[in-house]
Amino acid sequence: MNSPNLPDVGGDPRRLIRLTAVHNFRDLGGYPTVDGRTTRWRTLFRADGLHRLGGADLEVVRELGLRTVIDLRSDGELAERGTFPHGEHPVAFHHVPIVDSTWQHLDRAVDDDAVAFLEWAYHDMLHQGPHRFVQAIEQLSAPEALPAVFHCAAGKDRTGVLAMLLLGSLGVAHDYIVADYALTEGGITRMLAWAEQEAPEMFARLSEAPAAFMAAIPEAMTRVIATICDGGTIRDYTLGLGVSQAALARLGAALLE
Repeated sequence: MNSPNLPDVGGDPRRLIRLTAVHNFRDLGGYPTVDGRTTRWRTLFRADGLHRLGGADLEVVRELGLRTVIDLRSDGELAERGTFPHGEHPVAFHHVPIVDSTWQHLDRAVDDDAVAFLEWAYHDMLHQGPHRFVQAIEQLSAPEALPAVFHCAAGKDRTGVLAMLLLGSLGVAHDYIVADYALTEGGITRMLAWAEQEAPEMFARLSEAPAAFMAAIPEAMTRVIATICDGGTIRDYTLGLGVSQAALARLGAALLE
């Protein structure tokens, strides 16, 4: 659910791709930019664990015409859980692990301040793997790459930071970026409800995790954006990471109308 101070971006029926075993597959279309354009529907998507795709879910996703899948999870997650079923739906599959291990392996204590923890975690991702975000954005900008989806495990953190960089670099207003991030709260709720019925081990693991691990708090993303925009824009920051002007120009041409 969005904060009352954020635009309502979840009401459009095109936003959520409704699936049974994947819970946070969303279209990044329909977001206004500061120069009066809008992101194109059915072109770029964000999601949670696509290794669970199969059956009727895969048929729904097949209709989207995906050409590219970017998996942001770690090597260990892929080895343990598998990947998008590209044998059944051929795509250009790219593994771009944003972090080498998940939060379960953190030495840093997770305290009661979930906002502070998430803010730290997102900056830590950007500091650990700037070249990986660059790689993902450049791959999405390649000719014939779209329609595409990028995802991690819950579609919240690694996916959320990449979505922020992409949308911000296209000029999407910050309130819409934060509102898009906040929609993941509903995805987490759907994931927990499904896991309780269909995947008890997964449900137990998620239920035992610190609350911050499952939180999508708008203030955390707002703080991250404020920090990286100190003295510039998200586009400036993304270029500073090493993304080329040409890549952002190609993305703009493909994703804005």
